[in-house]
Amino acid sequence: MEIPDLDLQLKTLPSSPGVYQYYDKKGKLLYVGKAKNLKKRVSSYFTKRHDNARTNLLVKKIVEIKHIVVDSETDALLLENNMIKKYQPRYNVMLKDDKSYPWICIKNERFPRVFPTRRLIKDGSEYYGPYTSMKTVHTLLDLIKGLYPLRTCNYDLSKDKIESGKYKVCLEYHLGNCLGPCEDNISAEKYHENIDAIRDIVKGNFKDSLHRFRLQMKAHAEAMEFEDAQRIKEKIDILEGYQAKSTVVNPLINNVDVFSIVSDEGYGYVNFLQLSHGAIIRSHTLELKKKLEESDQELLEIGIIEIRQRFNSQSPEIYTPIPVDLGEKFRVTVPKLGDKKRIVELSERNAKYFRMERFKQTKIVDPDRHVNRLMAQMKSDLRLSVEPRHIECFDNSNIQGTNPVAACVVFKDGKPSKKDYRKFNIKTVEGPNDFASMEEVVFRRYRRLLNEDEPLPQLIIVDGGKGQLSSGVKALEDLGLRGKIAIIGIAKRLEELFYPGDSIPLYLDKKSETLKVIQQLRNEAHRFGITFHRNKRSNAAISTELETISGIGEKTVIELLTHFRSVTKVKEASEKNLAEVIGPSKARIIYNHYQQTE
Repeated sequence: MEIPDLDLQLKTLPSSPGVYQYYDKKGKLLYVGKAKNLKKRVSSYFTKRHDNARTNLLVKKIVEIKHIVVDSETDALLLENNMIKKYQPRYNVMLKDDKSYPWICIKNERFPRVFPTRRLIKDGSEYYGPYTSMKTVHTLLDLIKGLYPLRTCNYDLSKDKIESGKYKVCLEYHLGNCLGPCEDNISAEKYHENIDAIRDIVKGNFKDSLHRFRLQMKAHAEAMEFEDAQRIKEKIDILEGYQAKSTVVNPLINNVDVFSIVSDEGYGYVNFLQLSHGAIIRSHTLELKKKLEESDQELLEIGIIEIRQRFNSQSPEIYTPIPVDLGEKFRVTVPKLGDKKRIVELSERNAKYFRMERFKQTKIVDPDRHVNRLMAQMKSDLRLSVEPRHIECFDNSNIQGTNPVAACVVFKDGKPSKKDYRKFNIKTVEGPNDFASMEEVVFRRYRRLLNEDEPLPQLIIVDGGKGQLSSGVKALEDLGLRGKIAIIGIAKRLEELFYPGDSIPLYLDKKSETLKVIQQLRNEAHRFGITFHRNKRSNAAISTELETISGIGEKTVIELLTHFRSVTKVKEASEKNLAEVIGPSKARIIYNHYQQTE
């Protein structure tokens, strides 16, 4: 796949948190960085001259920009750390050392200890994190130990040694910080109940612990121990505001390839995330052109084989959102919930962002391909027999039945064709009747097009629900066009699309391009109709004030408004001032009219 030029890559970056990667012309990774807003952060490298010569040299070498979208800034920070440790990019100097973020360890022991560590040892212990700050770890451990007293010694508390009386309780026991398992003061089963509660806390399930904290706070308050109650309240606030772990890192997910796919009429986009020791170390999205209308499953199978060969991946397990058949040597999992499900959803998000960027790039570089793809997508989404290259949308506008008007806007190849817009004064309908007004304007529009032998649209959209749609259908039926032009109605409340003769509306994905084009049509018709209606109301207001005066014609009204600028100033003008503009006889008529009115 040819690499787009840098300007195009910058224009199509998402405004989301994530990690960006810079590559040179040989495909070598130069730099990894994190951003709260990828578009703003990456663009800042190319919009100014940097004081640092090293940064200026980096910018000169950048040929390709890749990125991985994540859920939060914290996720971006952790993912950046993992990637720098893994690839050691030349221009990253901050995180290349062997330091790592802290974890919370629940030791694999009969009476487990819980403590912070920066080293992960494969001895069956459980590790939670990593955390972006050691302060966060200590805060969490303080909360845990305040609620569940735990041992801190490193004795081997086997059953035999405890029964033989080898150990004695220490000061921590007398201070209430330990329950004394070394003298068998608490059973292993009871101790592990506390460990289970601690697991819930570090996983982010604070419900039981918060309930217990609140009971403690209430008890302190009732005993007038307000300082202790405040201390517990502060812990509750910290717990409630704390996010337990990162989406992008889970130590239980190890040596796994994650694949997902999004597709449209012509292409499939397969995203690949490679996980090692619970961390994302690689992301890549492959664009596949459809040849024979392949299904998502077929495209995903092709993409998995291609990507694994390209990156020489040996991971024994694969996560996908849909079942795929890759042969017996691969173990494919379709996660349904939990961290595995979330990592697949993250892959899908990256595939969708890549697809959106390709659309934006295509729209700039190859507008014809963009239009063809959009038209094919709309034909499929709206269940049409032909592509809607020419669409017309109608909207009525009136206030309590006054000055009823309608507007018709025209889109060709998905873009407004303003020279074809039309305004309508409602002629045959009295009072506020949207249904009859819609029938009138649709009938007049297409009767004229038929009489003038002008091309008809492939799709008509009426702004409104079933009533307006039925009126439009009746007008087409009267003209003999029923079934020759597709017509749908869009209801504002839930963006429902109604079809003639179908009581069940169609709901499109809120982010789909088809719905966005329809919304743009509807909003443009509304804007155009409202503007026409306001102008008509203004003109009507002026005519009722001046043109209804007997003996005063349109020319005189124009002269007065040109000079005095408003009807109010005409009312306030003296007879002499009026005479200087329109002569004494007409001035007397207008002056006497307003004097009598007052």
